[in-house]
Amino acid sequence: MTSEEPTWLTAEQQRVWRSLHGVLLLLPIALDRQLQQDSELSLLEYYVLAGLSEDPTGAARLSDVAFLTNAELSRVSHLAARLEKRGLLVRRPDPADGRYTNAVITEEGRDLVRRAAPGHVATVRKLIFDALGEAGVPELGRAMDRIGTALSETDVPRIPGAGRRPPPGS
Repeated sequence: MTSEEPTWLTAEQQRVWRSLHGVLLLLPIALDRQLQQDSELSLLEYYVLAGLSEDPTGAARLSDVAFLTNAELSRVSHLAARLEKRGLLVRRPDPADGRYTNAVITEEGRDLVRRAAPGHVATVRKLIFDALGEAGVPELGRAMDRIGTALSETDVPRIPGAGRRPPPGS
């Protein structure tokens, strides 16, 4: 019986991996703090409301919201209850299949997302795009596309719309 020695990361690969891992850990914390401070929303709450506001119907099944936010369905259900108490969304049975529950954004929810978005975008710009500089943006885009392609070749589910380029002028 033989066992192959693992192919370890080079020193440079290890440095880059640790840097990426640090960004994956710290970026959500920084974004969450900004949203909490400016809008009294958590990052998860913001992404739920923003996602609903971008849907033409303003609605989505809670199970879909859980998938898109990488959160457990029970966590999203509790979050929806909190947002409903704040008047930011309502929960309704899915008209296509009553076994599911939809989250539907309210006008108050839409207003809060509109007010929160500029600060969130400014923080994303400062932490990512300003740090990259103009030349670094396409470089990072290509790197993320390659990593996304590698992930798509695994059994990890794809996020709808990930990697999709927005229409010109948006």
